[in-house]
Amino acid sequence: MNTPGHQWFHDAVSALAYSLAHPHETAPELSPPHNDLTRFILTQHAQMPDYLRTPMRLATLGFDSLGVLKGGKAFHRQAPEKRARPIAAWKNSGVGFQRDLIRYFESLATLALYSREAERRAPALRENESDRQRAELELRAPQNLRAEIVVIGSGPGGAITACLLAEAGRDVLLLEEGAHLPLTSCAPFSQDEMLQKYRNGGQTVALGKNKIAYVEGRCVGGGSEINSGLYHRTPPEILERWRKEFRVEALSENDLSPHFEACERDVSVSLLPGTAPLASLKLHDGATKLGWKSLEIPRWFRYEGSALRAPRSAPGQRQSMTETFIPRFLKAGGRLLSQTRAHHFRQAGNGWLIEAQHQATSLVEITAENLFLCAGAVHTPALLRRSGISRNIGDSLQVHPTAKIVARFPEAVNSAGIGVPVHQVKEFSPRLSFGCSISSPAYVALGLIDHPEAARETAQTWERTAIYYAMITSEGHGTVRALPGFRDPLVRYGLTATDRRNLGDGLRKLAQILFASGATELYPSLTRGPVLRDDISLGKLPEILPDGLANLMTIHLFSSCPMGEDRNRCATDSFGRVHGFKNLFVSDASLLCTAPGVNPQGSIMAIARRNALKLLGQL
Repeated sequence: MNTPGHQWFHDAVSALAYSLAHPHETAPELSPPHNDLTRFILTQHAQMPDYLRTPMRLATLGFDSLGVLKGGKAFHRQAPEKRARPIAAWKNSGVGFQRDLIRYFESLATLALYSREAERRAPALRENESDRQRAELELRAPQNLRAEIVVIGSGPGGAITACLLAEAGRDVLLLEEGAHLPLTSCAPFSQDEMLQKYRNGGQTVALGKNKIAYVEGRCVGGGSEINSGLYHRTPPEILERWRKEFRVEALSENDLSPHFEACERDVSVSLLPGTAPLASLKLHDGATKLGWKSLEIPRWFRYEGSALRAPRSAPGQRQSMTETFIPRFLKAGGRLLSQTRAHHFRQAGNGWLIEAQHQATSLVEITAENLFLCAGAVHTPALLRRSGISRNIGDSLQVHPTAKIVARFPEAVNSAGIGVPVHQVKEFSPRLSFGCSISSPAYVALGLIDHPEAARETAQTWERTAIYYAMITSEGHGTVRALPGFRDPLVRYGLTATDRRNLGDGLRKLAQILFASGATELYPSLTRGPVLRDDISLGKLPEILPDGLANLMTIHLFSSCPMGEDRNRCATDSFGRVHGFKNLFVSDASLLCTAPGVNPQGSIMAIARRNALKLLGQL
């Protein structure tokens, strides 16, 4: 309903969208009107975690109202040329929530603005709706369901678990909160993908002195549908640490090797068939000049045709769960119910009764003899805690905190459709790792928000620009808590002083690599951060990142329900069975005892396979 309050919020958002986009208008595709930006921001606001929506609306209306005190009119009623001053005042404020408010709107407006041309040029994409409807169990009214095994969550852990159990002849129902969409439903790393496949539209954040933005998949296939596909085995020294400190059984390198090998075959883990993208080679060349270890990381991609063709002519197909284990699961007779959110569960006799909501309207009760939770490192502990199970649940979340640098070069290093480059620098691993990030024009402009003059040049300079990251293995940890009355869990995370020192060291070392590779300007992701133009300017970077001014993110979350036989610190046994229950299991990133220091999907897949075979008596 278009209430006065709704209209006021719309007008304030529209004025902010126009004012934040206007300085970027140096190319035809960036010019007004900006109604599409307003629509995108309003859509994103409706998707953000529910406990943040009202505070965000109130803060926006408060900002708009302050215009009356400063200029005699609400912000949205002021002339466009007068709006820059209040925006700048809040953006540079010493009050954190004021900076965050402007950054929120500027991030969304910038992303939408620079996505325009890419969305117009994107090839026609499709989804085979009829095939999906035939393959899935579709519910159209509230009813009761029964299955021997219910698996909640269809990411790498859930898809492999469900597939192997179904192929062994078990009756398996797989629940997924998001939609069942093929990879071809949208361009990768696009605005459409954010809306279709990211939880909360990609607006999830771990709160704390240093907020850490993170993203999760919310679709059939989970994170495998939206990530870059880079693959690592768990480092042997990490496995040994977990075995000793958490008393995890059957977790040596030899124990897991057969599972790594099987998963690598199943998802076609391989190196590029041709030359790596130039942005990737820049990182590799810079590290090599410094004598630091750098390597191409394999990916779960399948390539057709000649191996001599360059990746730009043979980009390959990411072997996500919807390309691999989900079709196998369905072929084996498994039932997939998408767009179904499990709210909580309780014991019913010797089994479980799961209360869920299908397509946001139909209430469903599902009875299972065995229950596997594979909803990820945030939503698995949240579901357990909503169901009254809390011992060692959601108390030890870990992530790989990541800071970025946008680098400009004198020559072209970037082009449309190159995806995520494949080299990583592992000289200082596991403490520090360096790599390349998605560098489309939209993400370049987004990465330059802390450097507005450079951001406004994106349309002219993005082909000479690429984004790189420094990732640390964190000492800190976080918590996941279900909030009464809200759908979305509260995630908090605390960095230690050592973490902030490592991030500072990581930015300096990354800058050294990039200058060695020929970069001419570096723009670190720090509020009011310096522009670096040579090695001498590295002294401008803080040795320890200051609280509240480092703009951090992560795509790796784990360890919220650690496995092991030490019941004082572990949520499950060595094979994912929740302590104190005989038929309740966890099989996803939650199980990883600590941060592995590498992309975690290989670890998740191998451990899920091991645990499923253990249940089947095949180990």
